[in-house]
Amino acid sequence: MACMIEAVGVHRVRAAEEPLLAAGVPLMERAAAAIATRAVQLLRGRRGAVRGACVVVLVGPGNNGGDGLHVAARLAGRGADVTVLQVGDRVHPGGLATARAAGVAVRRTGSGAGADALGLPGAARLALGADLLVDALLGIGATGALRGDAARLVRLVLAADERPFVLAVDVPSGIGVADGTVPGPVLPADLTLACGALAPGLLLPPAARHAPHVELVDLDLDVPAAQADEARVPTVGPDAVLRLRDQDVAATWPVPTTSDDKYRRGVVGVVAGTAAYPGAAVLTVGAAVRSGAGMVRYVGPAEPAAAVLAAHPEVVPGVGRVQAWVLGPGVDPEDGEQVRHVAEALGEAGLGSRGYFAPTGVWGPTADAGIRPVVVDAGALAALPERCAPWVVLTPHAGELARLLGERGETLTREDVEAEPYRWARRACDLTGATVLLKGATTVVVGPGGTFSQAEAPAWLATAGAGDVLAGVLGTLLAARAEEAVQHPGLVARLAALAALVHGRAATTANPGGPVSASMVVDALPRTIANLITREES
Repeated sequence: MACMIEAVGVHRVRAAEEPLLAAGVPLMERAAAAIATRAVQLLRGRRGAVRGACVVVLVGPGNNGGDGLHVAARLAGRGADVTVLQVGDRVHPGGLATARAAGVAVRRTGSGAGADALGLPGAARLALGADLLVDALLGIGATGALRGDAARLVRLVLAADERPFVLAVDVPSGIGVADGTVPGPVLPADLTLACGALAPGLLLPPAARHAPHVELVDLDLDVPAAQADEARVPTVGPDAVLRLRDQDVAATWPVPTTSDDKYRRGVVGVVAGTAAYPGAAVLTVGAAVRSGAGMVRYVGPAEPAAAVLAAHPEVVPGVGRVQAWVLGPGVDPEDGEQVRHVAEALGEAGLGSRGYFAPTGVWGPTADAGIRPVVVDAGALAALPERCAPWVVLTPHAGELARLLGERGETLTREDVEAEPYRWARRACDLTGATVLLKGATTVVVGPGGTFSQAEAPAWLATAGAGDVLAGVLGTLLAARAEEAVQHPGLVARLAALAALVHGRAATTANPGGPVSASMVVDALPRTIANLITREES
């Protein structure tokens, strides 16, 4: 049974809520009860008791603020010392009445007249002195950055040397709920409680770093299925974002049976490395070998070939039968021999002058079963034709994606890609027709099979050669399921996400909590995969 996490567009959440609200189901009170229960657990765990705990709830004008007001009332009823900081002129009237009836103090962040007006410096001091700070400023219906007093208050809190534990309702206020952008100041949440469903911004970078721990509050919503065509979805982000979990590995990873030989298990062809960069070839081939390929063929110059065979004597040098290709790690686009090998392998994917895949992206009548999936990385990205097939997986980092899109008419920098990873990965997929795996602390995969976001990699994995290892792992998966990948290209994005998951887990296995090298990740792959495919569902 699949255990993957799904984040959904706000239009799907609203569609699920409408019939329940029409029937009088008190969704706000139900959500508040669950949030308050979790807050009680946090307070007991952090200070031993709820009674006397200082809780500050930041409340904005919408339903998210209404949730916060109801949470404030419930926590006051459990003996906490609760203060609501009202940011702006309006709040949810029913929630406000409930909070006041429970004896909750309501203060304003503005500096106007009245005993309840704290001013922003006073509001920031109150927030920073809390045992628990609840962020209920903006919810999933918000767009754009925090503005006005909300932005100013968050900036004051961010400037402090120490901050209280922050519990966010639905999302950390100010993130790009639909697309994962960070358009302005955001108060990072120590824990985010998503009510009813997760928003895409909780899984997509860079916003995801502000919500490292997310829990779902189950409101028994019947969320409608995702639309098949994302272009028809009325949002700036994806209709859904999927994240594979460890329990999903066993269902998809190619595990051999007693009737399999090396060819049925999959042969990976690798075009990687040059005399100047033989290590890229060694790492890519090593990852394919140790992630379970039936055979690995290496195609390249004599010097990197010698290094590959010295490290992995089971590798077969030279051309021959291949089920999937990995092209480009450590390849210099000016190296004529390797560029020729890249072009020949792309032809086997149905691309190029000898390929079956037309520039328009439409299959011609001569298509046959000889098409091979291909991973295109680093130096091979420059060799791509204008249009690709979805079983071609591009694996750029942000700088490489900026160059790739620049060659196709976009004007952007690495920083632009890092600010809006989903947008530009989606754009690359649309322009090329390929499946795109954009590498980063959180890896984003976009293709016909949907949008995936994987965040298993530790920060230590930002190291030379890590991308070569990822390419080799993905090559193994595509080779083992090559025919399915071509016939059902929606599978390719899932395989790319699976490779990212295993790659990240292997880095942690190699040295939990500490530095890793790409070679250490290669060595950790066999035991990581064994542990994942034998893991029982929790």
